[in-house]
Amino acid sequence: MKASKDMQQYFAHLEKECVVAYQHAQKARQKGFDPEPNVEVSLAKNMAERVIGLVSVVVPQLKDSDADKRILALEQQYGILDWRVALVIAEEVAREKFCQFNSQKEAIEAGIRVGFAYVTLGVVSSPLEGFVSLDIKKRLDGKGDYFCLNFSGPIRNAGGTAASVCVIIGDYLRVAFGFEPYDATELEVKRCFTELEDYHGFVTNLQYFPSHIETEFMMKNLPVEISGDPSEKYEVSNYKDLPRIPTNRLRSGYCLIHSSCIPLKAPKLWKELSKWGSSFKLGHWNFLEEFLKIQKKVKAQGVKSSEKISPDYTYIKDLVAGRPVLGHPLRSGAFRLRYGRGRVSGYSGQSIHPATMHVLNNYIATATQLKVERPGKATSLSCCDTIEGPLVKLKNGDVLLLETEALARQYKNEVLEVLYAGDVLINYGDFFNRAHVLVPPGYCEEYWIQEFEEKAIELFGTLDYEKISDLLGSPLEKIQMLFAKPLETKLSFRAAETISRAFGIPLHPGYTYYWKTITKEQLLDLITLLKAANIVREDEKIKKITLPKTDAKRVLELLGVPHLFVNQEYVLLDHNHGEALLLSLGVTEKTDVDALKETVARNSEKSVLEIVNLVSSVRIKDKGGVFIGSRMGRPEKAKMRKLTGSPHGLFPVGKEGGKMRSFNAALEIGKITSDFPLFHCEHCGKNTVFSVCEVCRKKTVKLMFTAEGDADAEGTLSYKQQAIDLHHYFDAVKAQINLQVIPDLIKGIRGTSNADHIPEHLAKALLRAKHDIFVNKDGTTRYDASEIALTHFKPKEVEVSVEKLKSLGYQKDIYGKTLENENQILEIKPQDVILPACLESPDEASDDVLFRTAQFIDDLLVRLYGIEPFYKLNSKEGLIGQLVVGLAPHTSAGSLGRIIGFSKTQGFIAHPYFHAAMRRDVDGDESCVFLLMDAFLNYSKHYLPDHRGSTMDAPLVLTSVLNPAEVDDMAFHVDIAWKYPLKFYRAAENFKMPWEVSIRQIQHVLGTEQQFESMGFTHDTSNLNAGVLCSQYKLLPSMEEKLKGQMDIAVKLRAVDETDVARLVIEKHFIRDIKGNLRKFSMQQFRCVNCNEKYRRPPLLGKCLKCDGKIIFTISEGSILKYLEPSLSIAKAFQVPKYLQHNLELLKRQVESYFGKDDERQEGLQKWFG
Repeated sequence: MKASKDMQQYFAHLEKECVVAYQHAQKARQKGFDPEPNVEVSLAKNMAERVIGLVSVVVPQLKDSDADKRILALEQQYGILDWRVALVIAEEVAREKFCQFNSQKEAIEAGIRVGFAYVTLGVVSSPLEGFVSLDIKKRLDGKGDYFCLNFSGPIRNAGGTAASVCVIIGDYLRVAFGFEPYDATELEVKRCFTELEDYHGFVTNLQYFPSHIETEFMMKNLPVEISGDPSEKYEVSNYKDLPRIPTNRLRSGYCLIHSSCIPLKAPKLWKELSKWGSSFKLGHWNFLEEFLKIQKKVKAQGVKSSEKISPDYTYIKDLVAGRPVLGHPLRSGAFRLRYGRGRVSGYSGQSIHPATMHVLNNYIATATQLKVERPGKATSLSCCDTIEGPLVKLKNGDVLLLETEALARQYKNEVLEVLYAGDVLINYGDFFNRAHVLVPPGYCEEYWIQEFEEKAIELFGTLDYEKISDLLGSPLEKIQMLFAKPLETKLSFRAAETISRAFGIPLHPGYTYYWKTITKEQLLDLITLLKAANIVREDEKIKKITLPKTDAKRVLELLGVPHLFVNQEYVLLDHNHGEALLLSLGVTEKTDVDALKETVARNSEKSVLEIVNLVSSVRIKDKGGVFIGSRMGRPEKAKMRKLTGSPHGLFPVGKEGGKMRSFNAALEIGKITSDFPLFHCEHCGKNTVFSVCEVCRKKTVKLMFTAEGDADAEGTLSYKQQAIDLHHYFDAVKAQINLQVIPDLIKGIRGTSNADHIPEHLAKALLRAKHDIFVNKDGTTRYDASEIALTHFKPKEVEVSVEKLKSLGYQKDIYGKTLENENQILEIKPQDVILPACLESPDEASDDVLFRTAQFIDDLLVRLYGIEPFYKLNSKEGLIGQLVVGLAPHTSAGSLGRIIGFSKTQGFIAHPYFHAAMRRDVDGDESCVFLLMDAFLNYSKHYLPDHRGSTMDAPLVLTSVLNPAEVDDMAFHVDIAWKYPLKFYRAAENFKMPWEVSIRQIQHVLGTEQQFESMGFTHDTSNLNAGVLCSQYKLLPSMEEKLKGQMDIAVKLRAVDETDVARLVIEKHFIRDIKGNLRKFSMQQFRCVNCNEKYRRPPLLGKCLKCDGKIIFTISEGSILKYLEPSLSIAKAFQVPKYLQHNLELLKRQVESYFGKDDERQEGLQKWFG
């Protein structure tokens, strides 16, 4: 892996520190207090080691083989991530070249898992749990056997392409071992489409729902059978009881392979297989070529629009109450597209101006997820103050452009209407990755300055600042500043006009207005208004323009012309915008107005912008470009993860723990009844539930049991249900760890869910409770946060001193200057992370949680394991430089990271590489982080639940060094240029495809030293901690307040249709919720408030039969009624369609038939929107 000397030292340091932690944890593990005496996280330096480490969880004989070295050799032959590497290694494993297996079937299964793990980068658990097993079945014609590949739900984590390649690997091994192709019957073919249809209708919407013709063709040509576990409660509606299909229930893995995998990814599969398929005996997959023709024909049957882009309503269809819509599709006034990548955006992440966050009632914060119209489906937001902010109309009628966050704070409570929401910064790489056509941007400063530069070079032969200065009569320093910082440099109108005339370029964007927003009728209204204007001049220059109060003021608002509405009597334009408006309309004197009206009349077929360019003496560009619709998705998140019941340890408390599942409650009873493993202490002659005797501290011997619960060395069970003396164990452990003061509340779990019912040591629960931290299913303490991508940061943004950053390897800034102050810009190293410490959030900051976790680990090492502490932290500042593990929820391979600071946001901020290593992009999802020593010391796979999918979100493997070539290839499309070329903007105006213009991307520097350093960004920002840091959505306590906030924003935003928002909230959320809960109410169980016993029917005694406790509903009347009042209220207030109003009225009557009428409830409607 190529890297500079400094970067190599950085990686070496991470590896060294990782090994130190590993060895310290190994020393503790040898004491025997954990399920295994060794650290259970496998270390991997590269993808090959990661692949083998992952698969060895279920194929342990692979662990010490040379399979990883063979993968590296194959990569030299075929290239990294080439599918042929997966095919060859799969065959070699299946032929037992590295280790022995009990049968050919087991060997082939292992081969498929290894090949599959390779194409999923060794990161997700799909090779372990998504691919379930291989069945070898008889063909109906008796010609031989064929392969049946069984898949389950976790296959979705692999992604459609990788899951499809798994099928190809299976077929490759079928051919290699001489098996026959699958012979699908007519009924099996028909069953496939029926099952897909039922799954799509009853379970969840499929990402891609193939047509009947596509499904039939695919089933008849697939050379292996696809099957899987029955995962859903629903049975298939037709074609049941087929001889070769073992279940009538719907199968999620089967449906995913037949929809979102092979059919959807067929173009990508054929692109690769057409190159080398025949040489690998996969020539029979040429049926994909014919399939693509069928698919194209099916898709062509849809109606095509003549428009180059059309409104996309997908993001708004599943609207949720309380989460505001920020713009309808392509609606003027929504976010204006601006191309570029900031320091804190890219890789699906987008940025808006911090002022915009404030005028949206603080609902949108840094790291909030937005569902967007294009280019992707969703994004995680950050702030950027070098793009345009919102244009707002105040309650007094003034129209202001809020250029700074300070202005937004000043006026946010005075905003009546958001005329234009401001820019959204989207990088080229996102359009490239989604293969989305480039769409026209609004005319902006970075486009204008390049047109200026182009004309200057045409005129002078080179970009000569002195000649430009002489021609314009402007100071040289100002010209240099304008070209150096075009986004920050403000021009007066006269300077902008002079430049436009001298160089023949369009008028500066600051004085260009939204001419495409108004109609010709509105243009005529504006012309009439100008005729009544009072133009005040001073020294023959316009000082200000006053206009009388008329309805035509609305035209100025729609154009985006800032102005004051003085005393509600007249409109006042300052000299800059007054002159700009007159210039745009070619008006110098009032007498020009009549001629202008005639020009409009003569050119009725032209657009307003075309007419403006006819009359203006300088060229006027389109200020608006394309507006992008969006709505709020998930609010940002940064909080410690807690399991159900918030346990401190994975030690069962049984029913004796009560509702709180606490040891404190169980101690009052004195015992715990649950499934426990049993060990025998030969020194004491007694049995215990611990692997180390709590009395004599010596290691014990595990006992085995028969199914009847009898101790038997030949038994198959390692546990039995038993009642243990809690006082004995609690007092012994308390003495063992020398804990004098017991926490007020220590919580455990109801019962263990792992296969052998192995509990965590009780001491860990006690010490976690002491330090007020909670446990995850695998024994670690996790902190979840929304992901944000960042390539550059400033020391002041991460709350770390310059000296500390220097000690971490940050010696110079991006300009090569020695690091001396907190405002210098530094390029983040690929495995460094910035964690959330938001004081405004209702949840605890990560620095508090990780600091207490470090103290817990040191306490644990000293008190339980009897060895020296590891962290020895005196304050939270000591966390800087400590190593952590980053892990995404659907993956099974952690990434080693290093903390270099804490931001005031709620974002998990890291390099795009780091997110890609976790197989994530920055679209609003979350990942977690936990201390490295926590993973090494406390994680055990033996704690994981015994069900499908349990290894997801478990650190089975840890990658210690990040190799860019081995991360998710989506990161390769992130652009790293310092500016976008002029030809790019012109290509966007002509709706070109992204690959028709070349911009420097990560893929262009892979395999070079620059893959880690010298990345560029186009838009700087003053401080990544600017803007709103915690969404108002999280702070409002009730749905009533959230809904009111949502509708207030809908009314305030010009780009939003509030009636449609009201309709969507009722249709997509409230009505479904009311009907669903009404149905559940009639089918509900009842429960005891004391012991939680459940009853299908309430006992005739009217109380619990076990403890005489009170019996209550599990679904209350309130859960049904909670949305009825707001639905009726907003339906009336916002005049939703009559059909919906009638539907609501019928639903209201149905509810009243259950619960009766209530006068107070009718009055309560007025509390909402009445």
